[in-house]
Amino acid sequence: MTEQRPPAAYIAEFLGTFVLVLAIILSVSLFVNAQGTGSDWAVVGLVHFLVLFVLVMTIGSISGAHLNPAITISLLVLRKIRPNDAVVYILLQLAGAVAAALMVKFLLIDQLADQQNVGATQLNFSLLGSTFAGVVAEALGTFFLVWAVVAVAVNPRAARDWAGLAIGGTLGFAVLVIGPLTGAALNPARWFGPALVAGEWSHWWVYIIGPVAGGVLGAITYWYLFVEGPGSFRAATPETGPKGLRQRRAWSGPHAVALAPRLASRFARRVAEAVDRAGPRRSRYPDARGAP
Repeated sequence: MTEQRPPAAYIAEFLGTFVLVLAIILSVSLFVNAQGTGSDWAVVGLVHFLVLFVLVMTIGSISGAHLNPAITISLLVLRKIRPNDAVVYILLQLAGAVAAALMVKFLLIDQLADQQNVGATQLNFSLLGSTFAGVVAEALGTFFLVWAVVAVAVNPRAARDWAGLAIGGTLGFAVLVIGPLTGAALNPARWFGPALVAGEWSHWWVYIIGPVAGGVLGAITYWYLFVEGPGSFRAATPETGPKGLRQRRAWSGPHAVALAPRLASRFARRVAEAVDRAGPRRSRYPDARGAP
C-alpha cells in the first residue's frame, strides 16, 4: 500500500483543480458559441493542453496532479492511493472546481455568465445520436486520458520526463474531438463546479458514469496488459529492451557509488596489460659499442 499523502498534497490538489477548471470554463465561456460547434474548440483544446501540461510539471511531484475524481478513483482501483487519501482528494477537487466557477461568475458580466451557464457542459443533440452516445463519448475520452496517466506517470518503467506533454496532449486532442458532442468534461469535478453555480443539472449522470467507467477501464487495461499482465504482453524492462533499443541503467546515487571501484580497477588492469604487451622499446639501430 502507498504511503499517507502529506498536507502539501491536499493543498496542491485544491489549487491545481481550481486553476484547471478556471482556465477551462473561462475559455469555454469566451470561445464556445451557443451551438457548441465551430473552430473555437481549437482554442479550448489548446487551453486544456497547456494548463494541464503546466500543472503536471509543477505539482505532479507533490500530489500526483490527479485534479480529476475519475483519475483518483482509477488509481484507487490500482491501489496506488489510500482510500482515505482518495476521499480527501475528491472532496478537494470538487471544492476547487466550485471555487473556480464562482471566480468565473465574478469575472464575467451577468449576461455572458448566464448565457454560457458559467461554462457548464451540455449534450449537443444536433450531433449526438442519443444520451447514451454521450456517455460513451465521455467514457472514451477519459479512457485515453487515464491510459496516458498510467502509461507515463504510474508505470514504473515510464519516461516520466514526458509526463506533462503526454497527459496534456491527450486531454487536448480528446477535447478537440469530443468537445462539440458533450462539452468534453472528462472530469466529474470540471462538470460539478459550473453545474452547482449555474444550477444546470441536466444529464448529470452522463458526466459521472462516463468518466469514471472510462477511467477505470483505461487504468485496468493498461496496467494488466502492459505492466503486470502475462509475460507475452508485459513491457520490456530497461535492461532487456528490444534489440537496437536497449537502455543503459542509470548511473546515479548508490548504483554509481557501487560501480565506481569496479570500473576503476578494470581500467587500471587494462592499462597494465597494455603496458606489458608493449614491452621495452628497442632501438632501430644496433649499438656501435657492441660491434666487433
